[in-house]
Amino acid sequence: MTGNCEYFYPRTRRSVPAARELTRRTLTDWGIRTPRVDDIVLCVSELATNALLHGVPPGRGFRIHIRMDGSAVLRIELHDSGDGSPRIPVEEADESGRGLLLVEALSDKWGVGERVPGKIVWCEFSI
Repeated sequence: MTGNCEYFYPRTRRSVPAARELTRRTLTDWGIRTPRVDDIVLCVSELATNALLHGVPPGRGFRIHIRMDGSAVLRIELHDSGDGSPRIPVEEADESGRGLLLVEALSDKWGVGERVPGKIVWCEFSI
């Protein structure tokens, strides 16, 4: 199975549920019916929320890429144009970064790549 889907979302609260719906619809269209679909959609929700809160300057947006390359690995990427790099909280009292704990726990791999301007936050799932 191979596939590629991408979409640009503006900096609005409606973009997070729209990104979740795009992901769920894309996985269904590709015939992916793994029990991990809910985990994948939750990770998209967390990454999209982080992009809007921390990575998308006013007047900008973020792009989501969903890819299957035939190796049974699904890759989700969120591209934004903001500064900084996401981090997992080091102390329990930290208010931000908790969504990345979910991404780390639910995905097989995740990370941050460079982009000019901004960054790419990605996660992968074995399907």
